[in-house]
Amino acid sequence: MSTDSRLPTVHVLYENPAWLPPLVAGLEAEGFPVRLVEMVDGSLDPDEPPPEGIWLNRMSPSSHTRGHGNSVELTRETLAWLESWGRRVVNGAAAFELEMSKLRQHLAVRRHGIEAPRTVLGVGSEGLVQLARSFDGPFITKHNRGGKGLGIELFRSADELADRLAAGSFDLGPDGKIVLQQYIEAPEPFITRVEIVGGRFLFAMRSATTAGFQLCPSDACQAPAAAPDVCPADGGASKFSLAPLTADDPLVAAYVRLCQFEGIEVAGIEFIEDREGRRYTYDINGTTNYSGVLGARIGIDGMREVARYLRRELVPSMLTREVA
Repeated sequence: MSTDSRLPTVHVLYENPAWLPPLVAGLEAEGFPVRLVEMVDGSLDPDEPPPEGIWLNRMSPSSHTRGHGNSVELTRETLAWLESWGRRVVNGAAAFELEMSKLRQHLAVRRHGIEAPRTVLGVGSEGLVQLARSFDGPFITKHNRGGKGLGIELFRSADELADRLAAGSFDLGPDGKIVLQQYIEAPEPFITRVEIVGGRFLFAMRSATTAGFQLCPSDACQAPAAAPDVCPADGGASKFSLAPLTADDPLVAAYVRLCQFEGIEVAGIEFIEDREGRRYTYDINGTTNYSGVLGARIGIDGMREVARYLRRELVPSMLTREVA
């Protein structure tokens, strides 16, 4: 589809090109000119005004796993620069700081009265073992700056963690900050992810955990590395299915309020349900991706909905400011 000259350019901050095609297709389908801004290496002059338009932050906390160790810090400074010039940023600095910290996500969840597993943070082997001894039962460890489910491990005791640390085989993540979290045993092997776009419930998805917790729903993440041309519909995409939640669900409504208050415009928020039916929220994904296979099945193109949000909500307000 040709671009609409009346629409502002959408500048996409990114570091993983594999996640771009559905987003670019959605934006172009709505008529937006698109400019891709790779956040791997670069520089900025704070006195130089950024280009006009809408800036969409697609930086992931897992960027270091793709050899992009500087991307997070470059993005932090870039967002500060953009916001200082009054540019419209989707998932700006405040949302980005939540994205980069499981502990801050936990604080936000609790701030909004949403039930969450007990969560603590430690740095250094001695502190981690001491924290582990404060849990009555099994616990899981996570990288505080997570992404893709990397670093998630289940431990049955503090001694088990101590042995792993002593052996030097425990992955401390990109910055040495480790979250310990109460283990919630689900009666069925799945978690639920609720997708929010522009303060609206989009849909909820169940993700099967039988093969682990690397649950990125992007079709690019489903194709085996050795066979990138394999269609996701033939393999891992079957781990995702529609969850029976609606916008009227109290937890979904709480997620919408959280996003609106915390400045998160696009997010996938995850919870797990225990045997008593209690739902524990444990993760906020600002760089959310969507399964194209599931989307085709349920008739919802997530990235197209993001583009529609930009056109429906952001463009009119930007045009009004220009006229004023």
